[in-house]
Amino acid sequence: MTHNFHPTMLREYDIRGVVGDTLSDKDAYAIGRSFATLIARAGGKRIAVGYDGRLSSPMLADALIDGVNAAGIDALNVGLGPTPMLYYAASTEEVDGGIQITGSHNPPDYNGFKMVFQGRPFFGADIQQIGTMAAAGDWEVAKPGGQGVSERIDIVDAYVDRLVEGFAGGAFRVGWDAGNGAAGTVIEKLTARLPGEHHLLFTDIDGHFPNHHPDPTEEKNLADLKKLVAEKSLDFGVAFDGDGDRIGAIDGEGRVIWGDQLLQIYAAAVLRDRPGATVIADVKASQALFDRVAELGGKPLMWKTGHSLIKAKMKETGSPLAGEMSGHIFFADRYYGYDDAPYAALRLIEAATLLGKSVTALRGDMAPMVNTPEMRFQVDESRKFAIVDEVLDRLAASGAKVDRTDGARVLTDDGWWLLRASNTQDVLVARAEAKDEAALARLLAAIDEQLALSGIARGETVGH
Repeated sequence: MTHNFHPTMLREYDIRGVVGDTLSDKDAYAIGRSFATLIARAGGKRIAVGYDGRLSSPMLADALIDGVNAAGIDALNVGLGPTPMLYYAASTEEVDGGIQITGSHNPPDYNGFKMVFQGRPFFGADIQQIGTMAAAGDWEVAKPGGQGVSERIDIVDAYVDRLVEGFAGGAFRVGWDAGNGAAGTVIEKLTARLPGEHHLLFTDIDGHFPNHHPDPTEEKNLADLKKLVAEKSLDFGVAFDGDGDRIGAIDGEGRVIWGDQLLQIYAAAVLRDRPGATVIADVKASQALFDRVAELGGKPLMWKTGHSLIKAKMKETGSPLAGEMSGHIFFADRYYGYDDAPYAALRLIEAATLLGKSVTALRGDMAPMVNTPEMRFQVDESRKFAIVDEVLDRLAASGAKVDRTDGARVLTDDGWWLLRASNTQDVLVARAEAKDEAALARLLAAIDEQLALSGIARGETVGH
């Protein structure tokens, strides 16, 4: 038996496709069989499997578990829940890895797979190896009578117990928008355990996403939460993506608190207990964040975009806190170091309590910056990395102040601008931040000039 995946499926951080088009149950079986083969060859015996609320997820979970069992490996099926609940199972149960079936923040017809291998992120070359093994039929075959078995357990309550363990937050009035995503049940159980007053939106898990698209990093998807916070005069609001590993937030005035601004709040709290600790953020984060971490006595570290890359860097540096503009927030301080949005929501309540200020005041204290959203525009796949290299060469020749961590991040008197190639799509990503609109216009002109020198224009912005 061999299997070939659609060429668009195997990505840098996960496996993803359109159900009925580029993704089928046969793909899920092959992924389960290949991953379980790697676990078996590493001496492992059991894999945790979870899935989100998409309509296709139970079917893909069944096929994946069949593949895992065919390789002689047992499956621990933790059922429907957010991706961090699967990470929790992989961290606490007697398993050697985990797979979450999830389409994350993508449209309803998408689905995919996020994986953990013996406690470490599984990405990049690991994911390509899944494809190579399937194409060659390089799979373990269960010995006669040695077929793996599947066991079903319910860990929702244990996971919620762990979320609230040691919680030291005060009583706030909070709005919660689960967006009909996989975190809905967890949010219901979690808020019932908290002090204060909690108003919930869209906690029924529904793979059609009838109310709004489950991506809290797009401001238009926060409209319902803003309305709730305004009508009820709440202290702040939090929102979650489709699989509960990314958080969005607004303050009591309805202002968005972006990922790098949340990190400023978390850093102020964490560095009180962990003075001098390293705080990691991706290259798209504001200079204000890195300056604030340094001011608080921490060590700011700029790193490559991508939740798997950030998690690996945290382990390497012993960092207690990291985050991305996209709303992935990672706590290794009193927690496991993976991205968990319900846990991040609790830590926001704790931070406001510890720092003795409302979330609105904490957001208001931040230096006002003028910046662009993340601008993503289509380019030819074969050119995307080459264009960034050409830009870097020209910048080096001009003596510009450039950080090459992930693409080109250029610091000028006006502020900074970034150009990088997406690891998952045929797009270039740009962002700029300045002290005022005139300075921002000059930074955008610098980006456009570099693109023009490489024969392209900054085109229409495309989605994730």
